[in-house]
Amino acid sequence: MRELMLASLDGDAAAYRALLADLGRHLRPYFTRRLTPAFASHAEDLVQETLLAIHTRRMTYDRTRPFTAWLHAVAHHKFVDHVRRQSIRLTVPLEDDAPIFAHDDHADATAKRDLDVVLDAVPERTSDLIRRTRVQGATIAEAAAHHGITETAAKVSIHRGLKSLVSRFSGGEK
Repeated sequence: MRELMLASLDGDAAAYRALLADLGRHLRPYFTRRLTPAFASHAEDLVQETLLAIHTRRMTYDRTRPFTAWLHAVAHHKFVDHVRRQSIRLTVPLEDDAPIFAHDDHADATAKRDLDVVLDAVPERTSDLIRRTRVQGATIAEAAAHHGITETAAKVSIHRGLKSLVSRFSGGEK
């Protein structure tokens, strides 16, 4: 095959056709042996991809080196590309994560208990305003309306309550 490759590089069209025919006969069993039975039908695709790669990269062949080593390197790379394309990557959409990540009810109960202990340190109305706006996601207007106070009064109460909690639980108040 080396002589056919050298002749084809020198412009001999008949040698090039003979080379491609020989390569096809050589590459089919090469790929068939490497493919699993489920992918045996892909051997011809790999042969064609390899012949195309050899055609487009034939000028990179070093005339002083063995041709079969160059041919097998090209075929090997085409085979690796095929395996990578065919590999199955299992993915789970994020919205389907329930079976993977178990919900920890114990952590929720502990967090709720801790929050109750912390909010017990401020007046009841302030505690409720903080809970409604910071935990439950209500707006200041909704929380203020629930307690029959102005939005400004609700903001001041929340601010003072949070400031008191930070002071108390950060070691500022004994």
